[in-house]
Amino acid sequence: MRFEAITPEQAFWSDREDLSIEFTRLLALAQEGGSTVAQCLRAASRIDFSDDDSWHAEWMRIADKNRERGDAALRDGNVLTSNSNWLRAIGYYQAASFPFERSDKQYQAAVGNMRRCAASYVRHRDPPGEVILIPWPGFYPLEAYLLPPRNDAGPWPVVICIGEPGMRKEEYLFKTARYANQRGMSLLAVDLLGAGPDSQFDEVAGRSDLETAIGHIMDYLVERADVDRTRIAILADGCGSSFVARSIVFDDRFAAAVCDGGLWDLHERAFLMGGTPFETEFLRQGLSRVARNIKCPVLISTGERAWLTPDRVRELYDHVKASGCDLTLKIFEDGETAVMQGHADNPTLANEYIFDWISSRLGIS
Repeated sequence: MRFEAITPEQAFWSDREDLSIEFTRLLALAQEGGSTVAQCLRAASRIDFSDDDSWHAEWMRIADKNRERGDAALRDGNVLTSNSNWLRAIGYYQAASFPFERSDKQYQAAVGNMRRCAASYVRHRDPPGEVILIPWPGFYPLEAYLLPPRNDAGPWPVVICIGEPGMRKEEYLFKTARYANQRGMSLLAVDLLGAGPDSQFDEVAGRSDLETAIGHIMDYLVERADVDRTRIAILADGCGSSFVARSIVFDDRFAAAVCDGGLWDLHERAFLMGGTPFETEFLRQGLSRVARNIKCPVLISTGERAWLTPDRVRELYDHVKASGCDLTLKIFEDGETAVMQGHADNPTLANEYIFDWISSRLGIS
């Protein structure tokens, strides 16, 4: 199986849609500093896409070279160059881990190196960030990266970036950090995978109370003297479930949220109705407890090729909006890109819109 073509939307390999989507995501991250187009094309030209080990080996090869180049630049005192190379290494190590289960040695090797590059970047950026542990009672502590903005006028507003339960936080270091930094916000990048080997995650992922983690993250932030506790937002990147939406229902300390607003929860409940008249009545009354009880302004950002069709999103949005929620809907159309799930094909365009919206809700000029 050979590399066939690249279009602005997707590189495609027959029978490997999963790797095609991952490669598209990685190419799009070039504009954010998480890769370079030339290095991606070079790696792709060497991969046998019928062989996951080949995929892993080529992305590890290019990730290692960027990591080594970053380490060498630091020894020479060229910190900006070291940071750029570590960020690219993070993107490539993430790609290398993609086809494998968390228990596989290939995954562990890639993620271990990725976390080391992330820690190096956080320590050496300007201003330096922190690698922190947040208690999550009953579970393992949550690891997070806290990146302050480049000014000394704290306390600062903060945006929490968290993905779906299995997503890793490291890509936020290049994917969203600069948008927060440019707008005078601290960024807290966090995931649910813990600080060490994440085999325990399997015991947590299926729980119905994942949203409890968000409250403990907020508890940590409001105790910090450098955080403006009245201006904390949350960005649930790529979420197709409502665990973040469920969390903000029970917590009125959030000033703004970018998440599905309970739409996925509403969709699943309606789907179980099987298209019966009960579903129509369910939607008419807006019986989603999540959607009805969110207190802060919410942005729902999606694309025309995301998991839910635009018509379905608008239908659900109209019912939630009618319940009185402060809700904004942005659907990116094919003509402008950012149309895939999680805006994976063009995160830049989506993040510009998202962080402008967050800034407006937090009162940042």
